[in-house]
Amino acid sequence: MRLPDWPGHVAGQHVDVRLTAPDGYTAQRSYSIASPPEQPEVDLIVERLDDGEVSPYLTDELRTGDQIELRGPIGGFFIWPEHSDTPVQLIAGGSGVVPFVAMLAHHQETGSPVPVQLLYSVRTDADVIARNELRPRNGVDVVLTFTRDAPAGWDGPRGRIDRDKLVGHTVSPDQRPAIMICGSTPFVEALTRELVALGHPVERIKTERYGGMGDGS
Repeated sequence: MRLPDWPGHVAGQHVDVRLTAPDGYTAQRSYSIASPPEQPEVDLIVERLDDGEVSPYLTDELRTGDQIELRGPIGGFFIWPEHSDTPVQLIAGGSGVVPFVAMLAHHQETGSPVPVQLLYSVRTDADVIARNELRPRNGVDVVLTFTRDAPAGWDGPRGRIDRDKLVGHTVSPDQRPAIMICGSTPFVEALTRELVALGHPVERIKTERYGGMGDGS
């Protein structure tokens, strides 16, 4: 979407979308920005929740030319580590991958030399978000693990992200990576504990969490 007077954003920020019904009832939800700062349009990836108040409207009813109320960009903590001189490790569960879509695109747009690794837990192949944007590229390594049904012929990781997967598919502590985790609260808390137990300093770990399951369970 094109937004009038948009001030620009940083990869990792989000916006609040508010809908107002004719009777005055309002509902508001936060959505991570999926597009890089270099793109003039702002892209949101909305996961439809059948019992949701906002997502069914955004996915089923909203049409080109319609107007919505939006506030942002918001957030200054869970953002791309612009001046990192060490590798960046991204870990996502379900729709928690969305801010990383913006970060990976920004990484490519700027020609950043910093190596990036993404470990992404998702239920099934059909649940993979932004598949084309998550392909491995120069300086970017992407590892998926499927917790329910893997695609035919899949020979990669299966099951939830556990200590073995962290050891085998993330940057080692001796490289002091900047680590970013996004997913449900249980997902984020469990992986933070495991990473600290493996020797990663807690101050090198940033987290973002949301209310849904989203952990590939």
